[in-house]
Amino acid sequence: MSAGLMLWLSGAMAAFVAANSVLRAYAGSGAWPTLGLALGFFLVGNLMMVRLMRESGLALAVSISSVVQLVALALIGVLWFGEKLTGLQTAGVVLGIVAVAMIAWPQGVRG
Repeated sequence: MSAGLMLWLSGAMAAFVAANSVLRAYAGSGAWPTLGLALGFFLVGNLMMVRLMRESGLALAVSISSVVQLVALALIGVLWFGEKLTGLQTAGVVLGIVAVAMIAWPQGVRG
């Protein structure tokens, strides 16, 4: 994945993390404008993902996106919202990181 696509992925992940954080705030408040803001962030993130899927492939783009969101949102849940991860949940986060590392690992040229 090129540096430009990594930057684009960072923007998409920022949109998704913002959307999920705002959605968590909506779950606590129930204010409809908050839900609208979350949906707007999701829209932006998904539109950005279209380019990533086109240029790097579905498997790579969605896998990296999912695990980046998994790790970032787990951290936000723990640090911002005071949630606690169980040992099994922590192991799941670690396994997600390992899985994406295996998917994204550079492949040698086959011939």
